[in-house]
Amino acid sequence: MAEFPAKVRTQTSTPAGAHGPARSALPNLALDLGFLRSFLGLLMLVELVLGLLVWALIASTYYQPIPAYGWVMFVAIFFWLVTVILFVMYLLQLQMKLYMIPWSVVLVIFNAAATVLYVTAFITCSAAVQSQSWLPGDYDKRAAASFFACVVMIAYGASTFFSFQAWKGFGSNAATSQVTD
Repeated sequence: MAEFPAKVRTQTSTPAGAHGPARSALPNLALDLGFLRSFLGLLMLVELVLGLLVWALIASTYYQPIPAYGWVMFVAIFFWLVTVILFVMYLLQLQMKLYMIPWSVVLVIFNAAATVLYVTAFITCSAAVQSQSWLPGDYDKRAAASFFACVVMIAYGASTFFSFQAWKGFGSNAATSQVTD
C-alpha cells in the first residue's frame, strides 16, 4: 500500500480563460490534397458539378407552373448544399476533429438517401419534360436536366456502394491494416 502514491501521477489544469484567450482550433486546419485525388473526393466533385447543372438548368427555365420541378429543385439544391458541406469538411479534415461522429455510417446514410431521392427526382423530371413549352429552349434545358439528374443519381449510387464498403471494411483485413513503426 505504501508504493501506491509512487505509481500514480496526477495533473491539474485550469480553464482556458484563466491564463489568457483560448487557442482557436482553426490554425490546426490543413488541406488534404490527397482527398482530391481519392475516389471519394473525385465522386464528390462529380456530384457537385452535375448537381449544380441539374438545378441551374431547371432554374433557368420557367418551371414555376409545373409542380414537379419544385421537387426536382428541392432535391438538387438540398443535396448539392450538403455535398458542399461534406466536401469542405473532408478537404479540411474536419471529420478528424469530430471523431465522436461515425462518419462512415453518416456517408452511407447520406449517399443512400441522395440516391433514392435522386431516383424520384430523375423520374419526376423526365416525366415532366414536354415538347410544347411557353419559352423556346425550355425543352432542351429540361431534357438536359433530366439527363444530368440520371448521371448524378448514378454517381450517388456509386458513392453509396463505396461508402458501404469503407464502412464494413471490405477489401482490407487486420493484417494489412496494421501500421508498423
